[in-house]
Amino acid sequence: MLKATDERRIRYLRTLGIKIGERCRVRTMDFSTEPYLIEIGNHVAIAAGTEFITHDGATWVFEDDVEGGGVFGKIKIGNNVFIGINCIILSNTEIGDNCIVGAGSVVRGHFPENSVIAGNPAQVISKTGIQRMLSKQSPGLVKTKNCTSEQKDRLVKQHFGLLNS
Repeated sequence: MLKATDERRIRYLRTLGIKIGERCRVRTMDFSTEPYLIEIGNHVAIAAGTEFITHDGATWVFEDDVEGGGVFGKIKIGNNVFIGINCIILSNTEIGDNCIVGAGSVVRGHFPENSVIAGNPAQVISKTGIQRMLSKQSPGLVKTKNCTSEQKDRLVKQHFGLLNS
């Protein structure tokens, strides 16, 4: 089975009305029933399993009171943002520039730029500058930019002593 490239996926998502900037990686196709309410900035990476939800289905409980209406909201993702695997981004959410969203987070609300966001419900847990420092000092840091898959695997195996002599 052939998987779609980021470029093909993004091109298709744009036809649905999603505003997507340049140099993005999108590994999910779960962009709600109102994709035109979603805006994604430049240099954004969205991991697999992430869902964008632009409406509040709970109004079903109050169907008679709201006369069959629904509650909808926009989602805006800033520039240079990473959204980890299996996140849920709810309506009326804005994530500022230079943010990291931790895996499995349930995100709703407005989050300032330069934030590390995680949890359920998601909250700011630190600044991206702190995460940058921790990443640079991590014993697991392996420089793999511009490597092929084979080169990356070799470097990672070498780093962890898994290469056969």
